[in-house]
Amino acid sequence: GGARPSDAAAAYVIGMALVPALARAAPDVPADKYPELAARYRHHYLARQQDISLFEGVLPMLAELRARHHWLSVATGKSRRGLDEVLASRQLQGVFDGSRTADETAGKPHPRMLHELMREFGVEPQRTLMIGDTTHDLQMALNAGCASVGVSYGAHAPDDFEALRPRQVAHSVAELHRWLSDNA
Repeated sequence: GGARPSDAAAAYVIGMALVPALARAAPDVPADKYPELAARYRHHYLARQQDISLFEGVLPMLAELRARHHWLSVATGKSRRGLDEVLASRQLQGVFDGSRTADETAGKPHPRMLHELMREFGVEPQRTLMIGDTTHDLQMALNAGCASVGVSYGAHAPDDFEALRPRQVAHSVAELHRWLSDNA
């Protein structure tokens, strides 16, 4: 049961761990129904995996960053299973050096994902850049003491990023690529 969340409520929870996302997007659903709702969400999400595509220009940008010896990691609100399926199906196997998912550690905006990845690679916060399309991503970076770059072509409106002090807000993959080439 419960009312369908508004588009704004559904967009806001993108990137969050599933249980906090359900609590926010469907506040009228009793918490004891979350496991059932989560199972239904996972079923529908995994059934639509083939519909997910990368923005044009992402693969060349990642290849250039790897060629410049940057460590690349993913910190996501997805489950390990969901992330692994995305990586396997989108020409991304072996592109990332590390990853953390919300079912392995604290979800966004808690900084633990970034802290664990920085510790894994021996990288200090001042040498870490979080690129994200949600306020949760940028808040996690701020909480971890890391710089961030927001991308406006994702889940949250770029106007909401300003308070989180990103170094840049990119409005396309090409713009992000240029900024990274000049600054990373």
